[in-house]
Amino acid sequence: MTEDSRETDVSALLLRLGLGVVFAVHGFGKLDIGPLANGAGVSGVTGFFTQLGIPLPGIMAWIVTLVEVVGGLLLLLGVFTRVASLLLAVDMAVATVLVHLPNGFGVGDGGVEFTLVLFLGVLALVFLGPGRYSLEVVVLGRELVPSLGEETLGRSV
Repeated sequence: MTEDSRETDVSALLLRLGLGVVFAVHGFGKLDIGPLANGAGVSGVTGFFTQLGIPLPGIMAWIVTLVEVVGGLLLLLGVFTRVASLLLAVDMAVATVLVHLPNGFGVGDGGVEFTLVLFLGVLALVFLGPGRYSLEVVVLGRELVPSLGEETLGRSV
C-alpha cells in the first residue's frame, strides 16, 4: 500500500464517518428519535413538504427519511457507499434548491451553507468510493458497487 492510497483510504473513512453520523442523526430525527427529535416525526416532514408544493408529500417524506437513515448507516459501515452517496446527494441538491437557496448563504439564516457542504461531501464519496477501511472491502475484499472507471468502461488506464 502506497502512502497516497493510505491517505485516500483514510480520507474516505473520515468523510464516511462524519457524513454518516450527520445523515443518520437527521434521518432518525425525522422519525422522532434522538437529539433532533421534535415531536412532529414524519408527519411534520409531510406537512413541510406540502407547504413547499412537493408532489406526493407523504411518500416523499418517507423516502427522504429512509434515504437519510439508511444512507447514513450505510456510509458509517462502508457498504454500498457510492449508491447511498448518490441518493444522499440528490436529497441535498433538492433541499439546497427548494428550501435553502431562497434564504441566501449563511446557515444561521437558513441558507445553503450546510446543505451545500453535505452535497459536495457525498458527491465526493460517489467518485472516491468507500476506501479499503470499509466493511465491504474488509469482509469481501472488494467494493460491491465499483466506480465506472476506465476499466469498467472498457478502456485501458
